[in-house]
Amino acid sequence: MNKQDWTGNTKAVFSILGSSNHVLEDREANDYYATDPIATKMLLQLESFENVLEPSCGEGHISKVLENAGIKTTSSDLIDRGFGTQKDFFSYDKWDGDIVTNPPYTKGKDYVSHALRIVPVGRKVAIFWKIQFLEGQSRYKTLFQKHPFKTLYVSTKRIVCAKNGEFIVNGKKISSGAVGYGWYVWERGFKGDPIIKWFN
Repeated sequence: MNKQDWTGNTKAVFSILGSSNHVLEDREANDYYATDPIATKMLLQLESFENVLEPSCGEGHISKVLENAGIKTTSSDLIDRGFGTQKDFFSYDKWDGDIVTNPPYTKGKDYVSHALRIVPVGRKVAIFWKIQFLEGQSRYKTLFQKHPFKTLYVSTKRIVCAKNGEFIVNGKKISSGAVGYGWYVWERGFKGDPIIKWFN
């Protein structure tokens, strides 16, 4: 192999995994990585939702799929990206319905905890996250142990989360990513062991 064929180092592996403290290139300032609509279409084949809040709507990649499926959806985001209402998720003190979103990775734990505080018992919180989010003693003790999710739907395909919502790079659509994702689905009031299922 020509030496010029490899320009990475030990940080390259962590960059592929999306670790925020090992990236080779700067992460998007507000952690905006848009979800390929196919992920939400798959979710709707697995779960049903009513009166959905999408609090990190970005440009509407998740919201538009929900709306097209006939689901009443309220969309907001901390940053105005030309879709939905500009509003901080943590300013919501109650939501009478379900929550479906792909939150900023660095605030994921806080998003889930807040979401489960503001929805009624029996309502759902569906979060699209990296599978590696399962790791970590802190997340286990402060989130998963206190608030076990009901189901994790693991994607058998490498679904793309595009930085700045740019799914087309150099004229070509990004068809797959380097990170594994899944839908974590909580139901407020659920007690028990999570179930893991696969979808494609």
